[in-house]
Amino acid sequence: MAEGELKDMEQFFDDLSDSFSGTEPEVHKTSVVGLFLRHMILAYNKLSFSQVYKLYTALQQYFQKDEKKDGADENDMELTNPDELDGKMEKEELDGPLREEEIACTGPLSQKQAEYFLSQQASLLKNDETKALAPASLQKELNNLLKFNPDFAEAHYLSYLNSIRVQDVFSSTHSLLHYFDRLILTGAESKSNGDEGYGRSLRYAALNLAALHCRFGHYQQAELALQEAIRIAQESNDHVCLQHCLSWLYILEQKIFDSCVLLEHSVNKSLHFGLPYLASLGIQSLVQQRAFAGKAANKLMDALKDSDLLHWKHSLSELIDISIAQKTAIWRLYGRSTMALQQAQTLLSMNSLEAVNVGVQQNNTESFAVVLCHLAELHAEQGYFAAASEILKHLKERFPPNSQHAQLWMLFDQKIQFERAMNDGRYHVADSLVAGITALNSIEGVYRKAIVLKAQNQMSEAHKLLQKLLIHCQKIKNTEMVIRAVLEVLVPHHRAARAAAGPGPGPRVQPAVLGRADLCFHRAAGQHLFWGSGCCFYSCEI
Repeated sequence: MAEGELKDMEQFFDDLSDSFSGTEPEVHKTSVVGLFLRHMILAYNKLSFSQVYKLYTALQQYFQKDEKKDGADENDMELTNPDELDGKMEKEELDGPLREEEIACTGPLSQKQAEYFLSQQASLLKNDETKALAPASLQKELNNLLKFNPDFAEAHYLSYLNSIRVQDVFSSTHSLLHYFDRLILTGAESKSNGDEGYGRSLRYAALNLAALHCRFGHYQQAELALQEAIRIAQESNDHVCLQHCLSWLYILEQKIFDSCVLLEHSVNKSLHFGLPYLASLGIQSLVQQRAFAGKAANKLMDALKDSDLLHWKHSLSELIDISIAQKTAIWRLYGRSTMALQQAQTLLSMNSLEAVNVGVQQNNTESFAVVLCHLAELHAEQGYFAAASEILKHLKERFPPNSQHAQLWMLFDQKIQFERAMNDGRYHVADSLVAGITALNSIEGVYRKAIVLKAQNQMSEAHKLLQKLLIHCQKIKNTEMVIRAVLEVLVPHHRAARAAAGPGPGPRVQPAVLGRADLCFHRAAGQHLFWGSGCCFYSCEI
């Protein structure tokens, strides 16, 4: 068959089918051999023409390689004991490592093998990226799958997730569009959703494209894609898709104005349509927004308690972790380090509710990265830099530099090193760390640069940077950074006023400085930022 033509292989499978016919068939259908042959015939009949040709080509290559090997070893076989040769070959085949060409020529996986591989890698990318294949290796495997089956939609989607890992905008967009194209062409959506399958794929394709652009900061393109998704969803009367669109609309609109009302509407609608995951995410975003707006901590914790009820009721383990990480960040924002430490320890001592690998009790998700980063900074603030270094070392092992959550610990590592260098008076070292901080967080980088300039007595340059930072943060309503910038502007004025007043009796604080301090104190107190109001008292010595 390998020496013949393609029609010979077709004839071979036809003859296999005939072996089951007749009053006395050559092979019974229910026998072991019969079941194997029927499975092989069924798999062959499912192949497209291009796949049949690739199978025939692979068969020819395999036969020719084996034929050359037999010819080369013919003389050796004549001079060697056959029994010894068989034992030697068997041992080599069992014990020896696979050659690279053997690995490359393994051929296509079966449908079940491919589905298992894709589901396993997708689960690892979500829960424990370090145990998944490296981006280059995974993409190579996916390309091999798509070479034998270009219409495998799930492989395109995993390729999309893999491209996001390495921040590849072009490849991720390309794979995402291919996924929905194949989903429509294969009719997978139509089989499960009737006539709505085609339209459903289109609107969710637009929605996913909007999410992708938003992830990479392309907000104008994201808005256009979201408008398209909303239009198609309204035409189809798809309320579930519209709720997802509303959630993403909030994310886009919050870049422009306060969209708290839009978010509250999204939460209410999600609860109405029975979408607990989406409703809980909305509550989490609402709590975060109100924390920055200065709401009391007890009200925020009450809202998170209602959100936790949804999590436990529907076993949303991922959102349970996010909620605890959110509480840790809120308590740190309000200056309650003991409460923040308690919440961090709560999450770290919990076991995951989702199925993970054998011997692993927790998933390496973003929530754990956030909590560990806060824990490291809490230790550094108290002067325990050795303990903070140990936590950061654990973070580096748990989230390698090429993982998607590595930027979290990179920023905290740079900030802790910066604080330590400033405390030791090594301003040149601190200045060298500013570039790394700016690359990860531009606002934080400008603030740290101003601190270094102040320490180096370059007051005019530091004042200009702080004024620009203050205007920008007031515009984007970053209250925490506004207070920090005001404090940095306030301290030099206060020191200058004290120096001008001299050692004799008189006002210790000038009216202008006192006005700034009073503004900063009331803003911090209004935002319930107890660390900020305390710093105002300390800075002005009132």
